[in-house]
Amino acid sequence: MDLVLLCVFLPLVTVAWGQYNDYYYGPYNYGDNDEWVNVYRQGFNFQCPHGQVIVAVRSVFSKKEGSDRLWNYACMPASQSLGEPTECWWEEINRAGTEWYQTCSNNGLVAGFQSQYFPSVLDREWQFYCCRYSRRCPYSCWLTTEYPGHYGEDMDMMMYTYDYYIRGATTTFSAVDRDRQWKFIVCRMTDYDCPFQNV
Repeated sequence: MDLVLLCVFLPLVTVAWGQYNDYYYGPYNYGDNDEWVNVYRQGFNFQCPHGQVIVAVRSVFSKKEGSDRLWNYACMPASQSLGEPTECWWEEINRAGTEWYQTCSNNGLVAGFQSQYFPSVLDREWQFYCCRYSRRCPYSCWLTTEYPGHYGEDMDMMMYTYDYYIRGATTTFSAVDRDRQWKFIVCRMTDYDCPFQNV
């Protein structure tokens, strides 16, 4: 009897998985040969191709290299329901050595990062590159867990669910470890234009 049920339900499960499989991001391509976008103690500017957003962040920490990190990012096209980005911009700078919280203004989504290293504080300042998609609005927002789990550890944050987007982050900075932990602000976006904007 169990074998009969398995033969009946297995094709249904296979068809359902095939229909919904595209709702999950596949393996991430971090660029050519998975190289880092920066070298230790140097600034960098990373922007996704037009119409794409950040979906994964990877980083490794080195105490001997000025308590700095190597960084890499993966991008994927935003959902077709959002259309093309209508404008993109760099947000205000988040200063080195301080804790901060920032979302993309004007309902934007994170499509890049810019950073400069400061040896005087053994930390980096950051800017988000944000893109707005028409007048779409965020909803069902939440904070990820901390990345990395502990100061000084490697970091590998991936968006597993389709139609969720990174809108910003909050970070804590350890004056002892000279490292940051990140919580990313993740939201869904409406399929229709909204009459309001965030600040």
